[in-house]
Amino acid sequence: MGNDQQAKWVVAARESEGSVGLARALGVPEPIARLLICRGLETVEAAEGFLRPGLGQLHDPYKMLGMEAAVARLRAALEKREPVLIYGDYDVDATVLLKTAIERAGASLGVVADVRYHIPHRLREGYGMQDVRIEEAAKEGVRLVVSVDTGIRAFAEAEAAKRVGLDLIVTDHHLPDGVAGVPEALAVLNPNQPGDAYPYKELCGAGVAFKLAQALLESTAADEGERVRLREKTLPSFLKLLAIATIADAVPLTGENRAIASLGLVELRKPSQAGLRALMELAQIDTARPISATDVGFRLAPRINAAGRMDIASDVVEMFLTRDGDVARVLAEKLHRLNDERRASEAEALRAIEELIEAMPEGVAACLVLDDAEMGSAWHRGVIGILASRVVDKTGRPALVITHENGLAYGSGRSVSGFHLLDALTAVDGEGEEKLFARFGGHAHAVGFSLASGRVGELRERMVRYATERQDVGDVAEELACDAEVRLGDLTEEFLAALEQMGPFGTGNPEPVFISRGVRLSAALKVIKERHLRVTVEDVTDGKSFGGMAWSRRTDWAAMAEEGGWSRGDLVDLAYRLWRNWHPTYGGWELEIVGIRPSVGVGA
Repeated sequence: MGNDQQAKWVVAARESEGSVGLARALGVPEPIARLLICRGLETVEAAEGFLRPGLGQLHDPYKMLGMEAAVARLRAALEKREPVLIYGDYDVDATVLLKTAIERAGASLGVVADVRYHIPHRLREGYGMQDVRIEEAAKEGVRLVVSVDTGIRAFAEAEAAKRVGLDLIVTDHHLPDGVAGVPEALAVLNPNQPGDAYPYKELCGAGVAFKLAQALLESTAADEGERVRLREKTLPSFLKLLAIATIADAVPLTGENRAIASLGLVELRKPSQAGLRALMELAQIDTARPISATDVGFRLAPRINAAGRMDIASDVVEMFLTRDGDVARVLAEKLHRLNDERRASEAEALRAIEELIEAMPEGVAACLVLDDAEMGSAWHRGVIGILASRVVDKTGRPALVITHENGLAYGSGRSVSGFHLLDALTAVDGEGEEKLFARFGGHAHAVGFSLASGRVGELRERMVRYATERQDVGDVAEELACDAEVRLGDLTEEFLAALEQMGPFGTGNPEPVFISRGVRLSAALKVIKERHLRVTVEDVTDGKSFGGMAWSRRTDWAAMAEEGGWSRGDLVDLAYRLWRNWHPTYGGWELEIVGIRPSVGVGA
């Protein structure tokens, strides 16, 4: 699906008086200034802050509603030596981060903190807090529960905590219920709740937990020397895990998140925990070179998250917390194997889904709802979110992927730009007299839900109708958004160094797509695995040359090249991203080609 030959290439950033002035003030090439302006960074101050992120860009945690009450209660628990339970979710970064922070705060107060944690088993317990675990915690002597990355819609669980005499602090980033508000807890920390004045709303769940950790540690710093150590050493050390969580959760890499990700990636080159070090070795992440968001998103984070998807996430907590190098290595190797199992399960399901997508006619539903029961399969609940992402990548449509267990349908959804998926679920849930979902939650781009298995058809009907009324998918698929038009000769060392400063790239700060027109195919095209193309091109003016790959995701480039009769010496227009290959022998800057067409002329 998708055809680059028919897509319109839309260029966002063009040279202007403003871009020339900004480039001069910043000392960067003019095309880079164009990119900055296009991303809303029109002043020298804003652009410099973007290009040089620092700890000063972390906001005051006490600007978050409920922070004073949360810190006071945690300090009281430490001073009274009360056991504290951290109620986590499948992605355990926040649990590790907060447990470590509470124990360090206790040490500052001269207390050995009793910090316990619970990570729900994906298959046995499902998503979110559960009454039974709250009640068990009370029987075990716990008097304070802190949720991380979960709980913003845990109304029944908050009532259960109150009933058994537990104080509850909720830390979450998911959107609250628009009607019911937030649970009745001692404190709710969520920058998206009504009345919250925190200046940045896009933190991930671990980011909210980090703000609590930051505030708690600041409150227990005994003197100025300890506060300096906190700012210069302790907080940066937390950013390793927080950067992983921020990148993996696909929250926008803007504002405070950008500072977290950028600084955390630098810190990851100095992994101090034995478990993190072992896992990075297994993921073949070379700390001798800069670590990218791609390294984290595609190599490191999947191994960390594999336990929560395929087995039990508590193994990850243990791996990060143990000081025994041998134990850490064993656990890291287990995560590595689980990730292989996850990939195998995902690949098997994806083959069936791809066959279904290939058979779809043009003009298919505006929202896809794929159900394993209808396809004669049984998909692992741990991979349906990844499958939904793959469907979105291949079709350009929002997608829900569903599997079944004991009469319930469990689903995960991913969306496209401009289609708010949580709003869609909220709307379809309230269409009839009886609510559709047993539970659901998430945000604009990703959701999770469950409902009775017999109502999947009803869900599909409602979602397709809702999406059709609000989104013209066809128009989205027919445009290729490009950032700027440049010559290959513009891609100098100075340009590429400035481009690297614009990273890390991800949601909210995507990798720029450039157009170069009238470049010459300087070598024969090479077909890789029957679909992909290896391309070498050069600037016709100065001979500047680059190699690149055109990966066939939604376009069969090999078939297109054969049909068009493309050959060495032809002039083509290219749309591409730039990436750095770090291979010691044949490394260097290359093109990731996302569009090729016969040249219509330079500047056309």
